Amino acid sequence: MVDCVSRRVFLAGLGAALSPVAGLAAPPATSLRPPLRPFDASGVTRPEAVLARAGLSGEIGFAVVNAQTGEELEAVQGATGLPPASVAKALTALYALEALGPSHRFRTRVLADGPVENGVLKGDLILAGGGDPVLDTDALASLARAMKAAGLREVRGGFKVYDGALPEVFSIDPEQPDHVGYSPAVSGIALNFNRVHFEWKRAGKGWSVAMDARSDKIRPVVAMAEMKVVNRALPIYTYEQHQRIDSWTVASKALGQDGSRWLPVRKPALYAGDVFQTLARSNGVVLGKVEVIRSLPASARMLAHHDSEPLSEILRDMLKFSTNLTAEMVGLAATIARGGQPRTLKESGQAMSAWATERYGMAGTSLVDHSGLGEASRMTPRGLAAALVQAGKAGALPGLLKDIPMRDAKGRVIRDHPIRVVAKTGTLNFVSGLGGFMTAADGTVLAFAFFSADFDRRARIRPEDRERPEGARGWNVRSKKLQQELIERWGAIYGS
Repeated sequence: MVDCVSRRVFLAGLGAALSPVAGLAAPPATSLRPPLRPFDASGVTRPEAVLARAGLSGEIGFAVVNAQTGEELEAVQGATGLPPASVAKALTALYALEALGPSHRFRTRVLADGPVENGVLKGDLILAGGGDPVLDTDALASLARAMKAAGLREVRGGFKVYDGALPEVFSIDPEQPDHVGYSPAVSGIALNFNRVHFEWKRAGKGWSVAMDARSDKIRPVVAMAEMKVVNRALPIYTYEQHQRIDSWTVASKALGQDGSRWLPVRKPALYAGDVFQTLARSNGVVLGKVEVIRSLPASARMLAHHDSEPLSEILRDMLKFSTNLTAEMVGLAATIARGGQPRTLKESGQAMSAWATERYGMAGTSLVDHSGLGEASRMTPRGLAAALVQAGKAGALPGLLKDIPMRDAKGRVIRDHPIRVVAKTGTLNFVSGLGGFMTAADGTVLAFAFFSADFDRRARIRPEDRERPEGARGWNVRSKKLQQELIERWGAIYGS
């Protein structure tokens, strides 16, 4: 059913093309809107026919809005709440930018809780996380060097890791398979997106395995995660949580020869502490057993620190690579900055939903996290499209979104396509979304949101098939083709 089909079509001749960045950041002093003529649907394929031809099972909703005037041009099920998947990260970016500011940096510190005399700390050393979602092994290595440069050469007290800046979450979405790296634990400290690198190599009749926290430069071995190869075909991986160890097994018949993959970390503070111990030792400082703490002593003073890149850069990468952990950590940090005290991702997601309703009028928004990984999240196409218009005019979002190339029937990029799209994609099994801005050939800028979901087929996925269920890839490919067909259709109708 069509909620709204415009009766107007824009004419050509805007003079200068409006990009989603420049054109929306600073509206012109005089209107560039051309004269309008009555909408003539006689030669235009109705949206119902486009959707029917796509043959996509499940529910589909979309809305497209003139990004300059805010006029809704067309919508199908525009007020229907559907899972946004990773399109939710676009809203998370706006939430974090408003609460924290684009220049905000997350700080990780090395603290001394006790006096340092002649290079000897007579007290505890604390690695204090500050909610940095992009902290990596190289950054920890620079912290260890800075600690040495500050004169520290011995620690006579304990070694503690503070992770209390954010709540503890075992897995972003517990419904995901245990071994997928995109659903790790969350806490106030993260390392390498809370993933550990598992590598195997054929050794005689068996395999040698290693778990490390590698970067491009170094590969410190990790002790808090262990892997055992077991003679079986399925399940491929199993996970057991021990007090201080992430314990994994892998099926021997699934390994083949040599290979590697990133596995999720469930104990982020122990992981970061484990790696920092190794890096500190390489700088001549021996640290004791890691102790995790949730509060900091008032007496601790800073020896060294590492600041992240500005939030705007973190968000640009989050939207480009769709990193779930980044979305959850910046979303939690934003909720806390606004005075909230979330204990779970759902509580923080609901706080962001309330903010979206108040800030952008996004009725029907109900999010259970900040990444869109949770299936229970809902967002309406009309709500997101309207929010994108407001955010675009403020210049807050378009420059952070990534280019989405138009493709031919074989999936090849059409490099000279007259339509330009910057948007956030979203993909789960039998769930697909796209939200952002398109610039038509004549420079007309439209904001749009598209969501699709086949709840029945998702419900039939067996737990052991959740990583690659049968039929999901083909369904998602058809959804993306439908998205492009709609975009080309809007460009033809609303941009001459």
